[in-house]
Amino acid sequence: MPATTATLTFSDAIHPYTIAGLRARKFQSGDVEVLGVLDQTADYTRYLIRYPSDGLDITGIMQIHAQGQPPYPVIVMNHGFFARTEYVAGDGTDRAAEFLNKHGYLTIAPDYRSWGQSDSGPSLFYSGLAIDVVNLLTAIPSIPEADASRVGIWGHSMGGGVTMKVLTIIGNNSSVGAGSPRPIVRAAVLYSTVSADQGDVLTRWGLGCFGSVVEGEGRADCNSSDVIPLDLPPALLDAYYVAANDPETLYAISPIYHLDLVTVPVQIHFGTRDGEETSGTPPEWSKKLYQAFLDADMPAKLFAYEGQRHSFIGDAWFRFMEETVRFFDDNVKNAP
Repeated sequence: MPATTATLTFSDAIHPYTIAGLRARKFQSGDVEVLGVLDQTADYTRYLIRYPSDGLDITGIMQIHAQGQPPYPVIVMNHGFFARTEYVAGDGTDRAAEFLNKHGYLTIAPDYRSWGQSDSGPSLFYSGLAIDVVNLLTAIPSIPEADASRVGIWGHSMGGGVTMKVLTIIGNNSSVGAGSPRPIVRAAVLYSTVSADQGDVLTRWGLGCFGSVVEGEGRADCNSSDVIPLDLPPALLDAYYVAANDPETLYAISPIYHLDLVTVPVQIHFGTRDGEETSGTPPEWSKKLYQAFLDADMPAKLFAYEGQRHSFIGDAWFRFMEETVRFFDDNVKNAP
């Protein structure tokens, strides 16, 4: 992503990871390849897939609606954080994907880089994960059963943060990067999302892990949602430290300060008891993002679920998913 010369200035090193830098980059995508059938039910067929993302192979799960007539509207589902040693493709999205399949949607859940069977690669401030999702969005036209003109995004926890970064990358312009086509996304749902202000994330969980993915997973002193390989240019490694403590740079990196770029309606769902555990996301983060949308005069709705924690259970989960389906039906499935 950045130049490899050791003479990189701080600005040159960190710019590719800012919202402006990500919007300016040329994305390298390709076709979605089906590797095999994992399951088949009355509602969907579940496939293991792979697609290219900037030279990396990214795996994931695709579930195709079993009834009706293709092409189907598509929901890209961004999972939250899981320890890589425990993660299995589809974790964090499988229950919601099945619910959406029953309502006529094709769902795709990318593993992201370094999760599942994907290749490993650098990701600073969720940038690598967002790049993998943008490349998936641009690959959707290669799926015969998918309607690439009717796409929504659903993101849980870390996946909500990835979703917000993606929306600012692809929004409000006719192309992504140097001639890359702009994916058509019509709506987004955020579920127990991490803060769209990177400073909040750093304050709660700390810096990403330097070194290998395996070493990062085993350490308690870093946030291994981002793992920064030590073979990156030294100037970039230094710049990451500086950027993480520099309010001006965090402003350039954080989606919450660039909501004028978001061109789709957004729903935000949170549990009032989320964040009581360290791994959870405080309700204040969802409220802060909603207020920022209001201040930017952008379409957003906020839903609170009394007594729910990071992952909803019981009737609250069904109410959340029913609201999600109504929202996607209005803005994705029935889009003109």
